[in-house]
Amino acid sequence: MLNRRQICERLPHSGSMCLLDSVEHWDSDNIQCIAINHRASSNPLRNPEGLPTISGVEYAAQAMAVHGSLLADDDSPRVGFLAALRDLELKTEWLHNLPGELVISAHKQAADGGGAIYDFHLEANSESLMEGRATVIYQNRGIES
Repeated sequence: MLNRRQICERLPHSGSMCLLDSVEHWDSDNIQCIAINHRASSNPLRNPEGLPTISGVEYAAQAMAVHGSLLADDDSPRVGFLAALRDLELKTEWLHNLPGELVISAHKQAADGGGAIYDFHLEANSESLMEGRATVIYQNRGIES
């Protein structure tokens, strides 16, 4: 589907801040991505104790951003901002000590020209790590931030 280079081209992040390694599946309402850098000591979200599970929100936000860019009807998808998190459930404290890949899934519940609502889920080795709902608002084109 998409490799790390192709993903990073679709995100405003560069270098190690581009957290996703691949898009495994996507359709009009869903995306599933893989990340393998959660154990890396160079992970930019890591603190001195490790990578806290709350960092999974950024992994999910990047998956949603890639999904939005894949659905865009032109080559310049809008900039999105995470406006709200709801029903956030963290099921573990740390991500850095988990073997295997992180699987990041997002399901678009609703969308219009102003934004979208996604349910998201993070897992590793078929174990649920985090889930929640995010509201993303889109920046109006032509407005500088």
